[in-house]
Amino acid sequence: MSKYSISTMVEWSDKAFERYGQSTIATRSKFLLSIIESLTDKKEIIIEVAVQETHLPAVRLQNEFGRTVNQIKLFATSILNGTYLEATIDPGDPHRQPFPKPDIRRLLIPIGPVVVFGASNFPLAFSTIGGDAVSALAAGCTVIYKSHPAHPQTSKLVFEAISEALKKNGLPLDTFIHLELSNEESQSLIMHPLVEAIGFTGSYTAGKLIYDLVQKRDKPIPVFAEMGSVNPIMVLVQKIREDMEELASSYASSLCLGVGQFCTNPGLIFIPETEKETFVALLREKLSAVTPQPMLTSQIAKDYHRKLSEFGKLDFGNGISEVSIDALPAIKVVDSDTWINTPLYHQEVFGPFGMVVTYNSTDDLADITKHLEGQLTITLWATEEELVQHKGIIHSLLRKCGRLLFKGVPTGVEVGHAMQHGGPFPATTDSRSTSVGTFAIKRFLKPIAFQDCPEALLPEELKDDNPLKVVRMVDGEMNL
Repeated sequence: MSKYSISTMVEWSDKAFERYGQSTIATRSKFLLSIIESLTDKKEIIIEVAVQETHLPAVRLQNEFGRTVNQIKLFATSILNGTYLEATIDPGDPHRQPFPKPDIRRLLIPIGPVVVFGASNFPLAFSTIGGDAVSALAAGCTVIYKSHPAHPQTSKLVFEAISEALKKNGLPLDTFIHLELSNEESQSLIMHPLVEAIGFTGSYTAGKLIYDLVQKRDKPIPVFAEMGSVNPIMVLVQKIREDMEELASSYASSLCLGVGQFCTNPGLIFIPETEKETFVALLREKLSAVTPQPMLTSQIAKDYHRKLSEFGKLDFGNGISEVSIDALPAIKVVDSDTWINTPLYHQEVFGPFGMVVTYNSTDDLADITKHLEGQLTITLWATEEELVQHKGIIHSLLRKCGRLLFKGVPTGVEVGHAMQHGGPFPATTDSRSTSVGTFAIKRFLKPIAFQDCPEALLPEELKDDNPLKVVRMVDGEMNL
C-alpha cells in the first residue's frame, strides 16, 4: 500500500481526469500506441517474471502478450473515426410551426475515474492494461488499478510501461494509478464518492461482493463484473453420431486448455442418453492422456480439489491430491433430472472439470434450457438439418447467453469489433456490456446533449464543419 491514503489517490485521479478527460481522440490514440512501444521494450522481462509468478508456460504468455498488444492497438485505431461517440445532430429550425425546433446535438463523453480489478488467470490480457483498463483509457477515463496478488511483479512491470507512455505524451501521471490493496482497503476504494464505475474480472463470489457493496453507496455507480460461467455445450443426436470422435476430442481439449482456468471453460455438456456409453468412453480415453499441470496459485488448486470433493464420487479422475498445486481433469455423469434438481451441479468449477448430462428427447432439452442460468457462452453442436428443426430452442438459448456458438469451442475469445464477452446474471452484473472488443468502451461513457449551444462552445465532434471528420448521424441520416 502507498504511503498516501486511498482518498488522496482517488482525488489525484479525479484531478488528472480534469485534463485527460478533455484530451482529443488523437492524443489518446497516440498514448495507447506509446504503451505498446514501452511494453515491447520490456517484453522479455515481463514474460520471464510472469512465468515465475503464474506457472503459465512461456508459449502461452507469449501469445497472451501478443493478444494484449493487439487489443491496445485495436482501441488506439478504432477510436479515431469517432464511431463510438454516437455523435448525433438534430439541426434546429426557428421557423417550424407551431413551435420553433431547438438545435440538439448529442454524443458520449467519459464518466470519470474508473476502478479496475485485475484477473488471476490472465496476467496481461485481463489485468493491468487488459480489456477493462485499456477501454477506460480509450474512452478518456482515468484508471485506478487494483493489482491481483497472484502476479504483483508482472503488474508493476506493465505499470512502468504505462507510466513511461504517460510521460512521453505529456499526460498527467495520475491518469493511471497502480495499487496493491487488502480487502478492507479495496472496499474503501470502491466506496469513494469520486469513483464513477467498477471493472472486475474474476469469481462470482468476489464479483457479487463488490456489486452488493456498491449498492450501499450514497451515489449509485455501475459495476461491470464478469464472473465466469459453466458455458454449456448442447449436442444433438444426429451430430454426435456423425462426428463422435471429433466432438469428444474437441471437448476434452477445450476442457483442459489452460488447466481449465478460463471463464469460457466448457464445464457442462449435454448429450443424448443413447450415445452416453460411447461418448464417455472416448472422453475418458482423451482425458487419460493428460498429464498433471500446475494451477495458477496454491489457493486456486486447493479450491479446485475442494470443489471436486463436494461433487462426491466422480466418473473419471480425482483432480489429484489436495496438497498439490497440480491438477488433472475429472468428469461426473448424471441424467438431466438429477442435474435440474441439484443446485450444486449448476455451479462453476474453476479447473478442468466437466459435468456430462444426458437427456432423452428434445422435450428434455427444452426443459434443460429453462433451468440454465445466465452464461457467457452456449455452444450448440448440431447438423444444419437439426438447427432448422430446433429453432425454438435456439430462440430460448439467446436469452441465456452473450455468445451463441454453432461450431468450435468457447475457449479462445476473439478480440474484435463484434465480440460479445458478457451475459445475463450471474455471468455478469450487466448483460448489456462486454469486457472484450471495441464495444467495451461503452461501459465508461455517458450521453450528453447540447441544446442551442453556441458553435464556439461545442465539442469538435459536434461542430458544423466536423473538423475531426468523425462518423455522425445528422438529421436522422448517417454522415460518413
